[in-house]
Amino acid sequence: MGTRIKIKAGEVALEAELNDSGTAKKVADEMPIEGAVSTWGDEIYFAIPVDESLDETAREIVEVGDIGYWPAGSAFCIFFGPTPISVAGEVRPASAVNIIGKVNGDPMVLKSVRDGDTITLQKV
Repeated sequence: MGTRIKIKAGEVALEAELNDSGTAKKVADEMPIEGAVSTWGDEIYFAIPVDESLDETAREIVEVGDIGYWPAGSAFCIFFGPTPISVAGEVRPASAVNIIGKVNGDPMVLKSVRDGDTITLQKV
């Protein structure tokens, strides 16, 4: 069982669970974390104070609701639909991400989050 977290982005609040990977544990250890959202298609991401490389969880195609850590940008990412480089039926990050968790409930609520909105991550 991983770490339960609360994510608040703009007016949206949801819970998620981080897995037991080394990257996920490093992210949890830095919480609470606050930043400004960037959006890329149906993905939100922001830089966090974690520096990790790709690990055994790394994927180039992810699922809706996955939470990833993007080593190329030291960023926390939440995927809720296609990105600009996705082809039909897939969710594709800009480059491989470590899968560090999953959103509980419907991640589509994140569609209302805009570039520059404040995002906070905290342990529950």
